[in-house]
Amino acid sequence: MNISKLEQRVLHVLAQGGLIRHERGEGRKISAVTCYTRDGLVLSDCDLTLFRRLRARRLIASGGGAPYRISRRGLAAVRGQLDNQ
Repeated sequence: MNISKLEQRVLHVLAQGGLIRHERGEGRKISAVTCYTRDGLVLSDCDLTLFRRLRARRLIASGGGAPYRISRRGLAAVRGQLDNQ
């Protein structure tokens, strides 16, 4: 699967235990997203367009209004990083 550097970075953070919190605007549309690392820091690279691409490819998933986390498909797509050994 062809994944950009930004997508890899976000997936790597999620694979290490991070999450994406979403906010809904009027209706059911998601209006804003914030990506948190496992340490609670905010990842500024994750924006709404990147979030929509990851969700469309089913690399991230959420259940019952919970924050978005990496899916099994996302885990298979992410490449290993040096700090993940």
